[in-house]
Order: sequence, then C-alpha cells, then structure tokens
Amino acid sequence: MTINGISSPNPLGQIAPNAKSPLGGASGTSGAGGDTFGSLVKNSLETLDGSQKAAEQEIAKAVTGQSPDLHKTIIALQTADLKFQLGLQVRNKLISAYEEVMRMQV
Repeated sequence: MTINGISSPNPLGQIAPNAKSPLGGASGTSGAGGDTFGSLVKNSLETLDGSQKAAEQEIAKAVTGQSPDLHKTIIALQTADLKFQLGLQVRNKLISAYEEVMRMQV
C-alpha cells in the first residue's frame, strides 16, 4: 500500500535551504530574488486557508450527496487539520522565540 503525496527522499523531514516548506512557502531567507519573511507567512496562510476551504467544499458535497466518496472527504478533513496543527505549532515556536529574545539582556 502506498501513500500518494509523500515522496520525501529525506526520512527525517528536514528542509533543505531554499526548499519549499510544508505550508507552501520557501524556507530560505530573503536573498537575491528571494521571498521576504512577510511574503512567506502570507503564502503559508493562503495555503492553509485553501486547504480549509477545500475541506469545507468536500463536506458540502458529501452532505448534499454530490460526492458518494466519503474517503475523499475524510482525507480532505485530515489534511486540513494536519496543516492547521502544523501552522499552530509554528506560531507557538515563533512566539516562544520572540519571548526568549525579549528576555535577553543587552
């Protein structure tokens, strides 16, 4: 049994420099022609929002009977939930890092 969409050559899930992040933006810092941090966050949030909307559409199709494939609906829900949980954990780490920097004495 294979799982579509998981084809990472790196089993630990480490992100290489200038690679795409799981939320949709590049993981590198701003460079010559690179994205800024703000645009990375914006792209990630847009990807997260898109997956939430896709899950809502799948639910609507399942409720109205347009989609007899319940598995597709559940997969869309789980994908949206996992992306949301990842985004939440990234936010928590960013807040924690900010608080740590603010506690530093200069």
